[in-house]
Amino acid sequence: MSRAKLQGLGIDLPLFPTTAVGSFPKPDFLLKARADFANQKIRRGALEKAERQATKFWIRQQEQLGVDVLVDGEMYRGDMVAYFAENLDGFDEGGLVRSYGNRYYHKPIITGEVRWIEPITLEWWKYARGLTSRPVKGMLTGPYTVMDWSFIEYYPDRRSACLALAKEIRKEVEALIEEGAKIIQIDEPAISVRPEELPVAVEAMQMVTDGLPAYFITHICYGAFESIYPGMLELPVDNFDLEMSNSGLDMLDLFRKSRYTKDISFGLVDVHDHVVEEEPVVGRAFD
Repeated sequence: MSRAKLQGLGIDLPLFPTTAVGSFPKPDFLLKARADFANQKIRRGALEKAERQATKFWIRQQEQLGVDVLVDGEMYRGDMVAYFAENLDGFDEGGLVRSYGNRYYHKPIITGEVRWIEPITLEWWKYARGLTSRPVKGMLTGPYTVMDWSFIEYYPDRRSACLALAKEIRKEVEALIEEGAKIIQIDEPAISVRPEELPVAVEAMQMVTDGLPAYFITHICYGAFESIYPGMLELPVDNFDLEMSNSGLDMLDLFRKSRYTKDISFGLVDVHDHVVEEEPVVGRAFD
């Protein structure tokens, strides 16, 4: 952990701090409210009331579990990319595509110049922060993943679209920092899909984070890390939040082949498995 940077930001954490990657299951009452809203049975205000109730529930659950750095749980989002596309200018909604398993999302279409109009996640971060005395991470989807998971019609190529998104997503980061966010996680699950585009992802992340006073985390999951390591160390973030349990912690052997230079968050719970990991399994990460 970059103690000096965190302490310089006024954050004091335990030796092995705990956090969650960001998205929690939506309670039944919220699922019903989302369905009712989609079917025009309730108004936006009623849906937001349910989203706030669910956010409060997950803040309390994290506190009871002793989590050190909390997340708002993303109760107000449907999909991590579509949500941002819905709140940025320049996108149209596309048809349903399969994400994984039986999960589908409306793949966005970039049909115009991407523009940030107003804060997207800020009010939810402020609400969550107001429920606890513990640090709450800002949670964003990174420009590379938004670009990769969208159809591109307006920009001439993928790099142009990615950098345009980076310029606008930086404005969301600045809004969070201005309100007091100290830890910001920028999710880039798509970053290992096309190894040849890693320099584009690095360039975009640089545009998002350069010179800003925050501790930055990026979450990358279920990828072929051997194809982007050690190049991924060029990403200008402080911490990699990585899924470890699904591959039996074998990524640690990969990281030993070159000098690992970042903080690391060990993802020790496999969210695609209903079996809860036992304590000895989790403890292997610290052997």
